[in-house]
Amino acid sequence: MEHQFIRKENKYKGHVFDVAKVYVKLPDGRERAYDLVEHGNSVTIVPVTEDGQLYFVTQHRIGSGNTLLELPAGVLDGDEEPRSAASRELQEEIGKAPGELIEIGGFYLAPGYTDEYMVVFLAKNLSDSPLDPDEDEFLEIIKLPITEVYKKAAAGEIQDGKTLASLLLARPFL
Repeated sequence: MEHQFIRKENKYKGHVFDVAKVYVKLPDGRERAYDLVEHGNSVTIVPVTEDGQLYFVTQHRIGSGNTLLELPAGVLDGDEEPRSAASRELQEEIGKAPGELIEIGGFYLAPGYTDEYMVVFLAKNLSDSPLDPDEDEFLEIIKLPITEVYKKAAAGEIQDGKTLASLLLARPFL
């Protein structure tokens, strides 16, 4: 028996996400309320160079209180298609356009409390094509050899969940 949706109450509307109280009927018949962060779907991109390096960005993240090493990523604008968003985000974050963009998988970011779904792309044949970054993004672009990236991940030096999940999905392609 599945959880059965009963009703939803909108509790907060923010710039980046909304919060709702969702009421469901559990398989044993009891009713339970859950808090749900409603967030637009997003993309993460694994940009690989011809010589076997990956592009990353560093940026400060409020939730961690630190600057994290991350793959380029971003939220879909309205009903933008994931492929278009991936191309746009690459141009905004690392100044590159992909000659080839391959969808390699996807995942829910944190399904226990948010509905955000990320689609992951491998980007190849990169060329210079910068777009202006988002006004609140202060990014440093970093290139690392693929072998070093997986060593950093195994050593706990990459702490961003979407980056770790995307690197796992990308491994067979690299």
